[in-house]
Amino acid sequence: MSEATTAAAPGATAGGTGAGQPEHVVYAVGGFRRLVICLLVLLLLPFAASLPIMLHQRIKAGQTDDIAGLLILSTGFAIILFLLLVNLMFSLRARVDLGPSMVRLTLPAGRGPTPMLTYRTHEFPYGEVAAVETRREIYGGSIAPVMLRGARIVRRDGTIVKLGYDSEANQAPAFPYLEIAEKIAARAGVPVTDQGSVHRSAVAKMMSIQGRGTAPEPQIEQAEIDRLNRQHLLVILALVAVLVMLVGGGIWRDMTVPPSSHSATPLPIRTAPR
Repeated sequence: MSEATTAAAPGATAGGTGAGQPEHVVYAVGGFRRLVICLLVLLLLPFAASLPIMLHQRIKAGQTDDIAGLLILSTGFAIILFLLLVNLMFSLRARVDLGPSMVRLTLPAGRGPTPMLTYRTHEFPYGEVAAVETRREIYGGSIAPVMLRGARIVRRDGTIVKLGYDSEANQAPAFPYLEIAEKIAARAGVPVTDQGSVHRSAVAKMMSIQGRGTAPEPQIEQAEIDRLNRQHLLVILALVAVLVMLVGGGIWRDMTVPPSSHSATPLPIRTAPR
């Protein structure tokens, strides 16, 4: 999330909205980002809509030579357009409103670190907050580990309200969920409880196979996390070294091999049937 709007309510000051009251803070996506995503969706829609028509016309005419390429292109367009629609929905609907005495959250209801298309609104006073919890979740292995820190609110009636996930490598400026969790905990007068670190499966989480708060999961020690980071660094350095060797070998070959030794077989010229 590349843009944030954090504003105080009308009449609110840095010291609060009144004597002893915290300021009114709103987290939302800025208008410029919404405009950019809307323009991207509008630009891609005509191309995405024309691809099924092109496929239908070629199949109907019996021209199946380039069907595989069109299918790959259509799949790529569908994935890109879906991700843009997800981000557009998030930009239009997601909102965190921290009032002086109440909190109103409109956040994705889907599981996983990627917001889906369904949203849910929670509104409750700070007095109903029983606990604010955070936890680090590790996805993948040493090749490409992804470390996310999630935050959630536990209300006094047992309802769990999930805030979201922050990447430890790059915190989202529009919705810094850890910062939001700390502000809610401070206004509710409860501490932020760290639930430790666990290893999760991205597929299982997205499919709701494994839920948080059911059976206790084995904790990962900090030494194991440091080992994963070291192995990841070694893998990245090895990949960069291989890439440099390939690029350097190609440049060296172009500089040392004379041009006459390269294959110069002319390409066949196709002529249209008369």
